Amino acid sequence: MKNIRQIFSLILIFLLNIYLIPTSVAAQNTEPQYDIVIRNGRVLDGAGNPWILADVAIQDGKFIRIGRIEGKGKREIDATGKYVSPGWIDVMDQSGYVLPQNGLAENKLMMGVTTAIGGEGGTPVSADKIGEYFADLEKKGISINFGSYYSETQARAAILGQNDVAPTPEQLEKMKALMETAMKNGAMGMTTALIYPPSSYAKTDELIEMAKVAGKYGGIYASHIRGEGKELVQSVEEAITIGEKGGLPVEVFHLKAAYQPGWGKLMNEAGEKIEAARSRGVDVAADLYLYTAGGTGLEATIPSWAFDGGVEKLKERLKDPKIREKLKSEQKTGSPGWWNIIEAAGGWDGIILANAQNKDNAKYQGKSISSIAKELKKEPADVAFDFVTQGTGRVTAIYFMMSEPDIETALRFPWTSIGSDAGAALKPSEGDAIGLSHPRAYGNFPRLIAKYVRERKVLTLPEAIRKMTSWAATRMRIQGRGVIKAGAWADVVIFDYDKIQDNATYEKPLLSPSGIDYVLVNGQVVIEKGKHTGARPGKVIYGQGYQKQI
Repeated sequence: MKNIRQIFSLILIFLLNIYLIPTSVAAQNTEPQYDIVIRNGRVLDGAGNPWILADVAIQDGKFIRIGRIEGKGKREIDATGKYVSPGWIDVMDQSGYVLPQNGLAENKLMMGVTTAIGGEGGTPVSADKIGEYFADLEKKGISINFGSYYSETQARAAILGQNDVAPTPEQLEKMKALMETAMKNGAMGMTTALIYPPSSYAKTDELIEMAKVAGKYGGIYASHIRGEGKELVQSVEEAITIGEKGGLPVEVFHLKAAYQPGWGKLMNEAGEKIEAARSRGVDVAADLYLYTAGGTGLEATIPSWAFDGGVEKLKERLKDPKIREKLKSEQKTGSPGWWNIIEAAGGWDGIILANAQNKDNAKYQGKSISSIAKELKKEPADVAFDFVTQGTGRVTAIYFMMSEPDIETALRFPWTSIGSDAGAALKPSEGDAIGLSHPRAYGNFPRLIAKYVRERKVLTLPEAIRKMTSWAATRMRIQGRGVIKAGAWADVVIFDYDKIQDNATYEKPLLSPSGIDYVLVNGQVVIEKGKHTGARPGKVIYGQGYQKQI
């Protein structure tokens, strides 16, 4: 009888295990195992591989699993029929000044940008304040990841002012000390903008010596080169020389052939120069934006020597009729150390006033300088001189200078990445931080897919994504970004290939794109169904030489 009871007890225990264990497992499976799971998406890993159908699990801001995922997420996103890409990286951004005022960066995120590297004009603060600047961004919170270069011009202006002079050996040492401070505080490297005074006053030898300091701390030399028109190839050669002798990588900002007689030729020649340098071991590459018009200050139409001493000196000179006549002559014949952007635009017809920075002149925005001149019965040069002096800020213009075939040629170079040359806007549906209404601030990145993949078939989709993700991260030495793989930071863009479209135009430059459903930054949803969630999960991207202050 005792044995029968024991047998019965064992059977009962066995039966309970049969029923209870699955119940326990089922109960466990109802508990979320991940923060977010993206389901059934066409996952592009960012490395240039074809898409795979997979789920993506995110935990603690990072990708944790890719494949078939049984466990649930606290948040589930259905990406059926959509593409899931790493977040897009803007390698030529202009957001440094606006992020402390508006860390949401809506226009950037709406077009899929999750990481931006700014600093063509340098950091918004002096070299010794860069650490505090970055700490302030982290404290206030930003919605994108952000890093910045330090400009050689910042160091030059701090020691030499706005003057067209060469530094003495003692002055150069002080400039180098500032560059070293900037690198230790987290700058990505050294930039120049060599068409603009006082940057244009720096000679090649000076730049090489300054580049050596940035290179010592693992920095990159990134440059708006000295000329982008008929002197494009020589300007690329100068940038390569600075990198080669300075001992650091070279990034050519917004590569373009801005000279109509050289369309179809100059871009190929510049590419050959870069390829030749790479073949001998020089780490040189370039980025570009995807429009045939550039945008910058109207003051770029004025030869550089007139800026010696600063903007106030320029305005004084422009009051002198004799100086005006000299400047007009040089706008036709050329001037040493000045890139003739009027020539690059094919004349004043190709220069469109974007932001007059003056309420009385605002009515002329959207018109060419030549048409404004006819209306005012003035010479086009005088219109430019007058508008520059009358502006309460930097007067900007759109310059039509490039050709579509040259853009396509540049996109086919395997070493080009994508940069907008535009910043975050202070408010949504406004111009960017540099006061320029250009469609690249709202449409540059989706345009790559909509126009150059889907419509013109210049690139495959995996290659286009590679340029915006893994190559950009590799190029900028940004660790753990630009790819969808376990352990990497979970920056994500989920988009509809058939619907993605850049809607911004030159006539309506402030229109947000369509077809981007979700954008995640460090594992948090920042854009959901085309709207900003208010989340600020962005991180500061520090340069290789960063030395955290204790």
